[in-house]
Amino acid sequence: MGASEKPKAPILLGLLLLTLLESAAGRFVVEKNNLKVFSPDSIKGTYDSALGNFGIPQYGGSMTGTVVYPKDNRKGCKGFDGFGISFSSKAGSLPTFVIVDRGDCRFALKAWNAQNAGASAILVADDVEERLITMDSPEEDGSSSNYVENITIPSALIEKSFGEKLKKAVKDGEMVHVNLDWREAVPHPDDRVEYELWTNSNDECGYKCDMLMKFVKDYKGAAQILEKGGYTEFTPHYITWYCPQAFTVSRQCKQQCINHGRYCAPDPEQDFSSGYDGKDVVIENLRQLCVFKVAKETKKPWIWWDYVTDFQIRCPMKDKKYNKECADGVINSLGLDLKKIENCMGDPNADADNPVLKEEQDAQIGKGSRGDVTILPTLVVNNRQYRGKLAKGAVLKAICAGFEETTEPAVCLNGEMETNECLDHNGGCWQDETANITACKDTFRGRVCECPLVDGVQFKGDGYKSCKPSGPGRCQLNNGGCWHETRNGHTYSACVPSEEGKCTCPPGFKGDGKSCEDIDECKDKTACQCPECSCKNTWGSYDCTCSNGLLYIRDHDTCISKRATQVKSAWAAVWVILIGLGVVAGGAYLVYKYRLRSYMDTEIRAIMAQYMPLDNQSEIPNHVSDSRA
Repeated sequence: MGASEKPKAPILLGLLLLTLLESAAGRFVVEKNNLKVFSPDSIKGTYDSALGNFGIPQYGGSMTGTVVYPKDNRKGCKGFDGFGISFSSKAGSLPTFVIVDRGDCRFALKAWNAQNAGASAILVADDVEERLITMDSPEEDGSSSNYVENITIPSALIEKSFGEKLKKAVKDGEMVHVNLDWREAVPHPDDRVEYELWTNSNDECGYKCDMLMKFVKDYKGAAQILEKGGYTEFTPHYITWYCPQAFTVSRQCKQQCINHGRYCAPDPEQDFSSGYDGKDVVIENLRQLCVFKVAKETKKPWIWWDYVTDFQIRCPMKDKKYNKECADGVINSLGLDLKKIENCMGDPNADADNPVLKEEQDAQIGKGSRGDVTILPTLVVNNRQYRGKLAKGAVLKAICAGFEETTEPAVCLNGEMETNECLDHNGGCWQDETANITACKDTFRGRVCECPLVDGVQFKGDGYKSCKPSGPGRCQLNNGGCWHETRNGHTYSACVPSEEGKCTCPPGFKGDGKSCEDIDECKDKTACQCPECSCKNTWGSYDCTCSNGLLYIRDHDTCISKRATQVKSAWAAVWVILIGLGVVAGGAYLVYKYRLRSYMDTEIRAIMAQYMPLDNQSEIPNHVSDSRA
């Protein structure tokens, strides 16, 4: 029985894969980007190209370059250095795009060889007239894994007819300039990016599993920042397929599937007689889906990233810890409700649909512009399938491209996303070398020339030729771009805080405000003009002295006797004392007069009240003596 069943294993696996592929036929969507030809005029226009599943497309940006077609090694299957060919761009020249022919070796190997020769991008010309396909990265074979993950240049497949036009133009000595444009490769309908990752909990499937596990660990921090900030809505998905009904009772289907053949996964080791089974993978996939659902109910969907990364570290297959006991330990450490997760998972032995996995199978079918999910792993951003290397920087660039320009969160503009264009001649932007201030800013879309904000002071200008500090405090920052200098403990500045952007040399200096020089008041005869005066110029001012013991009065530019000044000062003191006494006497007299008048009025009213009644008689004090004994 065992001997007869053994050969059925690969046959059954093939049937399972065939079932999946047949269901996906005609639904796979090739993600494209525009390739625009600027010259020569004979082929000028916009053409389609298909993004490869390796390398790093410049999502959100574009790249212009010059196309070359090598005379040797035209399929790019060998290293170009063996032919003495280099595609490295010279200083000041456009990047080099190398075009190679399809065939004889893998797409990724062509890209790797072109990258090593200095190419900035590779175009692969199809060798048959057909619809564009997606150039996929190869499965691990021991050699390909050494270079696929290190490919960084973007790649694109072009149609045969278009490729022939490009190659002919290059052969004819034409200068072929093209532009690869990824700015609309990811749509941005609103201020939130929705993306999904089709993944797997299996960690023993070779190169692609290793790549996926590394990506999840590396990308976790950025994913959680985006999710916590409300910038993105992330959803994990897991591919499963069903076992053909004729084989549901076979040992192979029982080992690969749960719920009586409804949800299956391949054997992790592709060995049905040992190790973990496909159903173990399906159950863990289901558990991870339920972790996400329960975490989302608690308004913390980002915990999924913690669970998945922790499970990879703590519960690997190679350590025989890929099981429920280890998974429960991870769940408890994250504070999730284990009972809710178990209820979500349901009974894997039930002969009925599992609502969670049924929903996953429905989601595999393409909707709108998105095709069926047939490649694992697959990333979908704003309902558009991502093409390129599954690495943190590349994926984050694609996510960020899903935002409208100027609405990107800070994580899209940090150091990891920089294009480093500012390192070369400051990107052609304005800069102040003395203060180490620049208008050049690297973003994932490329460099922008934008006047900076420094220490709370906003610079204003075009960002290319000029930037000037503006607003309150501008003079505190590099003196507002105006002249300033310190000598002998004295500092002068041409910055005028109250006047926007104005530089005016201070008194004692002349110039345009950008540069100022001392005025020699003695030489220019603008000070110290009196006959008795002796002038000495100082930096920013002057000193004037008088002969014969006279005293110099700066405000009047004159000399006077020190004695006269002292007499004048004495008389001034006398007058101050006299005026003060007069004020005191006058005040005392007014107080005395007021009190006397008030007393007399009261006496008169009291006398009159004895002869005639008054309306307010009760208010008048009685000054008549009391005659009672």
